[in-house]
Amino acid sequence: MVALRHEIGAPVDRVDGPLKVTGAAPYPSDVDYAGMVYAHLVRSAVATGRIQRIATAEAEHAPGVLGVLTHLNAPKLERGPVTLIGPSGPQPPLRDERVLHWGQYIAAVVADTPQNAVHAARLITADYSAADPLLDLADARASIEADPYGLAHQRGDVQLGLAQAAATVDATYETAENSNNPLGLFATVAVWDGDTVVVHTSTQWPASAQAAIAAAFELPNEAVHVLAPFIGGGFGSGLRVHQHTLLAILAARVVGRPVKLVLTRPQMFTGIGHRPRTTQRLRLGASADGELTAMKHEATVEAAAEDDNFEPITVATAHAYACPNVSVGDQQVRLTVPLPGAMRAPGEAQGNFALESGIDELASQLELDPLELRLRNYAAVNPESGKPWSSNALRTCYEVGAERFGWSDRDPHPGAMRDGRWRVGYGLAGVSYSWWQVPCQARATITLDGQAFVHSAASDPGTGALTVMTQLASELLGLDLAHLRFELGDSDMPWAPAAGGSGLTTSLGTAVHSACTTLRGHFVQLAASDAASPLQGCSIADVTVTDGRISRLDDERASESFVEILQRHGLSELSAHGSSAPPDAEESAVSLAGPFAAKFVEVRVDNDLGLIRVPRVVIVVDAGRILNEKLAKSQIVGGTIGGIGHALFEDVVHDAGTGRVANGTFGDYLIPVNADIGNIDVTFVGKPDPLTAIGTKGVGEIGVPGTAAAIANGIYHATGRRIRSLPITLDKLL
Repeated sequence: MVALRHEIGAPVDRVDGPLKVTGAAPYPSDVDYAGMVYAHLVRSAVATGRIQRIATAEAEHAPGVLGVLTHLNAPKLERGPVTLIGPSGPQPPLRDERVLHWGQYIAAVVADTPQNAVHAARLITADYSAADPLLDLADARASIEADPYGLAHQRGDVQLGLAQAAATVDATYETAENSNNPLGLFATVAVWDGDTVVVHTSTQWPASAQAAIAAAFELPNEAVHVLAPFIGGGFGSGLRVHQHTLLAILAARVVGRPVKLVLTRPQMFTGIGHRPRTTQRLRLGASADGELTAMKHEATVEAAAEDDNFEPITVATAHAYACPNVSVGDQQVRLTVPLPGAMRAPGEAQGNFALESGIDELASQLELDPLELRLRNYAAVNPESGKPWSSNALRTCYEVGAERFGWSDRDPHPGAMRDGRWRVGYGLAGVSYSWWQVPCQARATITLDGQAFVHSAASDPGTGALTVMTQLASELLGLDLAHLRFELGDSDMPWAPAAGGSGLTTSLGTAVHSACTTLRGHFVQLAASDAASPLQGCSIADVTVTDGRISRLDDERASESFVEILQRHGLSELSAHGSSAPPDAEESAVSLAGPFAAKFVEVRVDNDLGLIRVPRVVIVVDAGRILNEKLAKSQIVGGTIGGIGHALFEDVVHDAGTGRVANGTFGDYLIPVNADIGNIDVTFVGKPDPLTAIGTKGVGEIGVPGTAAAIANGIYHATGRRIRSLPITLDKLL
């Protein structure tokens, strides 16, 4: 067994922190080329209809303008391939005269300066034959697609389970449209060289972006080079190649110059996806002693008029609790809205709100502590397959969370707890997030100067992936962090999946483990077969690796460095490739477990004004092995803040007459700020998951789901008012 350095788990600062705080990190909007010009986009003023006339002559003759693209003159592009999480991008832009949503791009202007591009874009006018928009999930005119993701599922007899129940819940829950809108405005810089193109763009998946761009322009993949070492946040919005990226690349080809396109904040509200609205009906039944007898969860989710988004709402309900009779299913309604897309914890954020609110309602009917009801229905094995979990510390999450929070101090009667004018409520929610891992590749190299380089085409949108992979490689290669450099965000590097779905750390980490382990083995093999080496005849099990040296376990004086081995063999460097693949779920004797969490919140509601405050949140998470506790906590805290926004603030509002996004700025779209956030206490429990080489289960998504339900449950406990629609604003409590 090779002894390794103990960098893993240490609260190492972000290795890219100095670059970011000094302004030296190269974001796409920072990229410059000689002779670069600028594009600006024109958006539709109606939600549905056709462009009858578009007037561009005045813009074409404006100062500095190099070209104007519309559906009348733009070369037609092809749509990219389908990925594991759905289409790699929306339909290509400027296809025809049809308008499918308000804010659709109808023209692109290219000019010598950003100011001239904006000025010329304002000179373009369009006449439309408009129809009434479809904006309401209940609109009878909208087309409905049942089971769009093929995930509808049933076990047992739900109707019988409901009929046998001593207590039932039948309630409808609603969640609002939310906007990803990361702080960094999405940008693309494109430069062509013959039939090849270099694209700097805001993407959470460089490899998929490469394939989508290649397909759009009918190029081989190797003719497209995507660079995204820093992107300034994504929250899922960077998982696709959006239309503005294709327009920037197209504009660069048409004008023959490098082109930069930076979206405005209002354009971010319609051009990079959003969390779709849902309406959900939940029916639950339980026996008198609190054992679940039936669960039926149905969801209606919005979709764009002619595009697709993978947003399963109810699927997690099927394995959340031990219940013999379960039915789950989704349907989507096609509306004239911008294309929805993945937003942190897609589907689970909305579905968990309904499920965990309903569990609390059931506890109230049974006059049972909400925590006790959850514990009585804890799924000790996967209720779908009957297999034991590969790891599951959810019960521990509940127990540790209750102790840290002081749940036992809770008065069970709604409205009984007061602090002056504030009504005080305690709420909780459980979370079981889906397991996710996909194939990945990495390459590790050690050079003659004793430096190590590890490469993969992954992305770090701010999650800390770059740092934890540096830590992991450092431990595996026995090198100090200062002697190791991890590089990512480049489509020419070994293939990697998306930074999304809480799956990148395990997928990439396992590939890095493979590459570094193989590289260690290469060095040991070289030394073992060398008569001049003190390690002659050693196997990998006979040595330890530390401080850049390989030493015999039985005699630490018998050692030599990586550099000495390279020098003696006349090598400038030595490399190894690694790959990872997920375990076969069907063949596995255990059920592949994702992360679990329990969330406890204190809510305060002003008795007279209905103001809502969340002074403290306690979260206990089972995420398997934690590679960097500081960064893992940061992920949970950030997700929780997003969950507070989901619960109390965020709601994209469309004007009923036009479909216009009425609050498409940060001045109008409400998000939580520092003053809205109280103390967030995060604790990790559980053990490394045995199904992967590095034992991780992901932390990126699980901060969001459960937060809204815990807050809603706390509001009920404080006021006796059950609010079933998000966001919960003060007018709903007055």
